[in-house]
Amino acid sequence: MIDKLNGKTAIVTGASRGIGRAIALKLGAMKASVVVNYVNDEKAAASTASDIEKAGGKAVAMQADVRQVRDIQLLFDRTLNDFGGVDILVNNAGIRLFKPIASVSEAEFDDIFAANVKGVFFACQMAAKRMADGGRIVNISSSVTRVLMAEYGPYAATKGAVDQITRVLAKELGPRGITVNAISPGPTDTELFRKGKTREQIKGFAQAAALGRIGTPADIADAVALLVTEDAGWITGQNICANGGFVA
Repeated sequence: MIDKLNGKTAIVTGASRGIGRAIALKLGAMKASVVVNYVNDEKAAASTASDIEKAGGKAVAMQADVRQVRDIQLLFDRTLNDFGGVDILVNNAGIRLFKPIASVSEAEFDDIFAANVKGVFFACQMAAKRMADGGRIVNISSSVTRVLMAEYGPYAATKGAVDQITRVLAKELGPRGITVNAISPGPTDTELFRKGKTREQIKGFAQAAALGRIGTPADIADAVALLVTEDAGWITGQNICANGGFVA
């Protein structure tokens, strides 16, 4: 897939670490110009952009809080100003909340929906208005929408919303040749995933996958890479489970 994205510009939200960083690095390796979005960790985002450039790509770190519509607008403004267009949008930014539904506060509910749903919705809206025809949108969802897992209610609810945004937008943007798909990772080996889990719990997640391990950020980046090339032009409105056959 080397050079398959030459001349394209990609925005990856939440790209300073974990899955987002891996996606940014992958698209950069495919010769896309990459906007590495972050909200707080400027140092990590700058490191991601630097690694892309050291490998011969083009990248810039841009701060924007996707919970704020104005920030999303400015993110697109700067991208268009610096690179002349937007061809690929990967909505990866998001937060997690694992609590029983009976214990979730209104503030916690509002916060996770602002980050995981509002951010995706208005980034997609901005892309619909300003993305080049033939573009690619990939929304990062989650396999938790397909399994029964206690304390995942708020998080699963936001990802269910992302799935429906994906389907509807695919229909709306189809006439312009813009594809819109979702990727649903399973358990993935990131700092955030490991936080608060014992070795035995992580082993249990691995055993629940058909391939016998948890995923890596690179696994998810490879799946995204498949969807953003011209070769994937006939795939839209789909949710691809990149989870190694995970069944809880």
